[in-house]
Amino acid sequence: MELTLTPFDMTQYLDSEEAIAEYLTQVLEEGDTDELIRAIGHIAKARGMSQIAQESGLGRESLYKTFAPGSKPRFDTIAKVVHSLGLHFQITPVRAS
Repeated sequence: MELTLTPFDMTQYLDSEEAIAEYLTQVLEEGDTDELIRAIGHIAKARGMSQIAQESGLGRESLYKTFAPGSKPRFDTIAKVVHSLGLHFQITPVRAS
């Protein structure tokens, strides 16, 4: 019997504001910059790259390059995309235990 695996597509699970917030929170807590860029790319893809391009003022092809593996996008590009996703950055102090 031969097994067939279906590729995992994170975008299928980003179907609510709560799921998106939880996903980004976990990625940010891990502190991996490349994973954060991939996560924002997954969310943009789940919402529709054309819509995000229009709302952010960035080209659709440019967005795909921005979130390609190994890319090093500028912070202002990430900030525009995050804003167009209806999200914002929030910093909270770490509580000492």
